Amino acid sequence: MSFSFNTLVSSNKTFSAGFVRARASFRKHRSLRIGALVLAVFVLWRVFAAATSTAGIPRYVVAQAEAGTLVVSVTGSGQVSASNQLSLSPQASGQIVYIGVQDGEKVTRGTLIAEVDPTNAEKQVRDAKANLQSAEINLQKVTEPPTALELAQAQDAVSTAENSLVTAYANSTSDLANTFLDLPTIMTGLQDVDFGSETNKIQQWNIDWYENAASKYDLAHAQDLRDSAYAAYTSAKTSYDATFMDFKNVNLASADATTTENILSETYTTLGLVTNAVKASNALIQYYSDQLTANNLTVPSIATTQISSLSSYTSKLSSHSSSLLSDSTSISADKQSINEKQLSLQELQAGATALDLASAQLSVETAQNALKDAQDNLANYYVTAPFDGTVGLSVTPYQQVSSGTTVATLVTSEQLAVLTLNEVDAATVKLGDKATLTFDAFPDLSIAGEVADISPIGTVSQGVVSYTVKIGFSTQDARVKPGMSVNASIDTDVVTNALTVPASAVHTASDGSSYVLVFDPPITASGGAQGTLSEEIPRQTPVTIGASNTTSTQIVAGLSSGDQVVVRATSGSAAAGGASAPSIFGTLGGNRAGGSANGARPAGGAVRIGG
Repeated sequence: MSFSFNTLVSSNKTFSAGFVRARASFRKHRSLRIGALVLAVFVLWRVFAAATSTAGIPRYVVAQAEAGTLVVSVTGSGQVSASNQLSLSPQASGQIVYIGVQDGEKVTRGTLIAEVDPTNAEKQVRDAKANLQSAEINLQKVTEPPTALELAQAQDAVSTAENSLVTAYANSTSDLANTFLDLPTIMTGLQDVDFGSETNKIQQWNIDWYENAASKYDLAHAQDLRDSAYAAYTSAKTSYDATFMDFKNVNLASADATTTENILSETYTTLGLVTNAVKASNALIQYYSDQLTANNLTVPSIATTQISSLSSYTSKLSSHSSSLLSDSTSISADKQSINEKQLSLQELQAGATALDLASAQLSVETAQNALKDAQDNLANYYVTAPFDGTVGLSVTPYQQVSSGTTVATLVTSEQLAVLTLNEVDAATVKLGDKATLTFDAFPDLSIAGEVADISPIGTVSQGVVSYTVKIGFSTQDARVKPGMSVNASIDTDVVTNALTVPASAVHTASDGSSYVLVFDPPITASGGAQGTLSEEIPRQTPVTIGASNTTSTQIVAGLSSGDQVVVRATSGSAAAGGASAPSIFGTLGGNRAGGSANGARPAGGAVRIGG
């Protein structure tokens, strides 16, 4: 095939025109295609980000419960005193029994100035020491394994209880046999009394004859007594026949415990029904006799004889019933005793439980605190010089003084910090408490001190009660001048070997009890101050708290050393830096923090834990 030159030129022109048009079209729509590509990439990124987002997952800042020394302190501010004279007074009331200095004598720090009769306080210390020793002995017993003697005694107690049960079953067997020696005779005799005809010549049942004879006095009552006697005998006879048959069919010497107990219970019930029948028959005959006597008529001898027989039956039935009831009670008590003794033996063999150990440790801590309180109280009966100086006495021996009474003045060259504490803080401060003093004028200066005086009477200003506390300087610094501002941190309590957690980890329930949130097993703390992401929910654990300061709280019971507690918690989005910028794509891919239909957990885990 061949083409002409014109045809070729025409074809080239057509191709060129199409290429130009295609290139123009591509240039025209390129921006749209690039935009579509960018949009697709952005959508994929948003979907991926939503799928891997940690928003809404709580972050937890955790810490471990640790044993250490807990220092509790209160703070206050005041001024350096311009006066070097200090009033000394006891913190207890009583009789001055000793004065250790002369008026005008120079004394050194710690010298005993005066003593108030401490007899009762010394007794409290002795009792507290004894209680502590008892608690420590109990803790030692709890932590030590049982001795051979203790195990032998516990095993012997189990054997004794088991032997007692065997004896109880043997007694019940014997008492059942004795009961069925008398019971057939009693039933035969009761039948003769009710359905014999000894009372008449017309072969009428005795109970019918007694009813007819007594009906002339009170027909309705006589009929009721006769019907009661008949019904009671019928019930007793039915029960007796069944029980006697069961008794004959069982060899009590080889019967198991359940069979023996069943026969015992069945026989006791039958005795009660027979006793009721005897009483009902006696009531009918006695009514007949009483009516004759009331009308000056002679009571037939047969009636008197039958009443006597029924009385004898009642006595025997009562004796047998008491024996069987005692047997049943003994069996129940012995079975319970065996269970208790076996449980005690098992507990002894297993050793102390964690709860027993915690309880014993708590008793020791309580006794230690009681001893410390008693010793602190004893110190209130002694007045000592808080620092060197010259004493001026204000009391004489055997004088009666009250708490806060000035017994001496101490003139010294030592400087004093005078500050004011509110009534809550002042109640925790004691003479001799250590303090740290700082000064506004000298930010880098810190001086140790000791509480030398606490005003016994507070002052009220605008409804607030406050107390003046004086602190003596342990060392002197020439830069400190009277009137300078001073800040004091007074150590009111030091608890050694205290199990503590951060104060913010302890929460208060609606009923006033305390609790912490514990991760068990612990989570890996890797988030630092921002917290660690965790979808695990910590469990709420009740605790008993002790002393605390601004940063730590003592846990007396409920936790062990090393337990991981929640200090605080935040949501994932908040921890990540707050709300994100709004998007024109809305909630594409779902929002875990919003709890939407994608099934994500709701935000607010930190709210649920009560932090």
